[in-house]
Amino acid sequence: MNIDFLAHPAEEVAPKLLGSVLTCNTPEGTVSIAITETEAYSGAADPASHAHRGRTVRNATMFGPAGHLYVYRSHGLHWCANIVTGTDGIASAVLIRAGRVIEGEDLARMRRGEKVASPRLARGPGNFCQALGITGEHNGTDLLTGASVALSEGEPLPAALIQVGPRVGVSKAHDWQHRFYLAGDPTVSAYRLSPRAKPPTGP
Repeated sequence: MNIDFLAHPAEEVAPKLLGSVLTCNTPEGTVSIAITETEAYSGAADPASHAHRGRTVRNATMFGPAGHLYVYRSHGLHWCANIVTGTDGIASAVLIRAGRVIEGEDLARMRRGEKVASPRLARGPGNFCQALGITGEHNGTDLLTGASVALSEGEPLPAALIQVGPRVGVSKAHDWQHRFYLAGDPTVSAYRLSPRAKPPTGP
């Protein structure tokens, strides 16, 4: 994986990340997950983005450079991982929503629970991070240097497998077609409209 692959707006990079692999090395061992579901978020023009109101201490990593990991805590419970894309100084990132464990399944199951079925180990952004071993300490990690967390290209995917739809669980800009996923893949999370989402108003 190189910087040129990621140096584009999030909505362009998000579908191309499907099939790519995130690998996390920890003292416990190594887990690798092939990405099966993503969501794109941009900056000021995206009401659902953390960067909608500008740069803060929390979202600074999202402003670049591309190829770094932006990790945040969701609802005080779960870590969520985003791959920073685009141009340095302009907020743009792809949320990793789900994936398929391809290495280290025993370790991923130990983290997630012994009774969790294989397709559910990394289904949903919080579960993805838990299975992979991602925490807030990984925020800002350079994914292109191959250190503790690395991003690598996977096998090419047929375009017909890539589906697009509205984003999950956000109350603003929820109808934006910025969610990308592999059709029929059991690891992809179920679509849920946020109860706080308001239907679009007509003219």
